[in-house]
Amino acid sequence: MLEKLKHEIYQLHLELPRNNLVVWTSGNISGRDPETGLVVIKPSGVMYEDLTPEKMVVLDLDGKVVEGNLKPSSDTATHLYIYRHRSDVGGIVHTHSTFATAFAAVGKPIPPYLTAICDEFGGPIPVGGFALIGGEQIGQEVVRSIGNSKAILMQNHGVFTIGKNARSALKSAVYVEDAARTLFYAMQLGEVIEIPPDQVAKLHQRYSQEYGQ
Repeated sequence: MLEKLKHEIYQLHLELPRNNLVVWTSGNISGRDPETGLVVIKPSGVMYEDLTPEKMVVLDLDGKVVEGNLKPSSDTATHLYIYRHRSDVGGIVHTHSTFATAFAAVGKPIPPYLTAICDEFGGPIPVGGFALIGGEQIGQEVVRSIGNSKAILMQNHGVFTIGKNARSALKSAVYVEDAARTLFYAMQLGEVIEIPPDQVAKLHQRYSQEYGQ
């Protein structure tokens, strides 16, 4: 079932190491099928090169495995909580990408210092409070703290991004790490200049409504 979505989620997982967003097995992507509401997610602890579409796990929003022989990701409860409380979300990505997680480790949000941040996120990338892994606590904090952003840095943990689908969420995860890396180097050079809120809004509107084909 959901063969197209399983293949898409499989393919997107291969982009995580290609974009230097993960090491070993430390990241996951899920996608929600808009017709059935079922969720496809990576199996726990499986190397990316060993993944196949058939190894993806299909669950309902209550966490019941509908299809799959492997245990779902250890972050499944987080993904499902977000889906249950954000009907607009169709895809979620979780990484521990190096530069973005460095900001999370010191509890610092990423302000709109770059036009690319304004374009993709429409404002600062917030930081959520510390929450334990395994249950719904992280999902609760993501929903509570992410606001209108597509991304959040979870204190002492890593990055969660959301989108209308899994591909959109992955794009945001790539941009989070790129912005964090650039800002880290910029901060070594001196004080970084924040873009005024009215200009942030204009940049985000242009990118959202005019950019691309």
